Amino acid sequence: MNKIDPCKLIILDRDGVINQDSDAYVKALDEWIPIPGSIEAIAKLHKAGFTICIATNQSGLARGYFTLETLHAMHQKLTDLVEAEGGGIHSIEYCPHGPDDKCDCRKPLPGMFSTIADRFALKDLSSTHTVGDSLRDLEAGSKLNSQPILVKTGKGQRTLDSKKELPSDTLIFDDLRSFSDYLINK
Repeated sequence: MNKIDPCKLIILDRDGVINQDSDAYVKALDEWIPIPGSIEAIAKLHKAGFTICIATNQSGLARGYFTLETLHAMHQKLTDLVEAEGGGIHSIEYCPHGPDDKCDCRKPLPGMFSTIADRFALKDLSSTHTVGDSLRDLEAGSKLNSQPILVKTGKGQRTLDSKKELPSDTLIFDDLRSFSDYLINK
């Protein structure tokens, strides 16, 4: 069990926050393309003392769109790129289930977030930040009291335009880079 400063824990969604998203799913390693500035933002946060975890729905596994081997290759590419910039990622949690599988990990349910909280012996995630591009990302983190951050990349602008009610304390940024700059300079 690792002890960390909860104020230094950031939980990121993957598709649409770190890499380009696709309504047809990111199914192959060559389709996993970082959003400009996202890798550098993660490295910068890590170098500033933040603990970076990722929580990502990956129902493409359940749907047979890609294999576990391909998913691990995507995550290795992400890790390698961040490490090449001098940063690190503490953990990557993923939900392999489809929307009808009745799991507790698929966002907007908080299962992956509970796993992260347990890893650091946190009762909840107050003082932490959850960064996502969809309402379900923000709702999952909010269920454990994490500060919701919406980025406009990926489906973020669509989420804003939908007029669905965001958690009341949601902060909005253009992208992961602008959020990281804000947090580091805060």
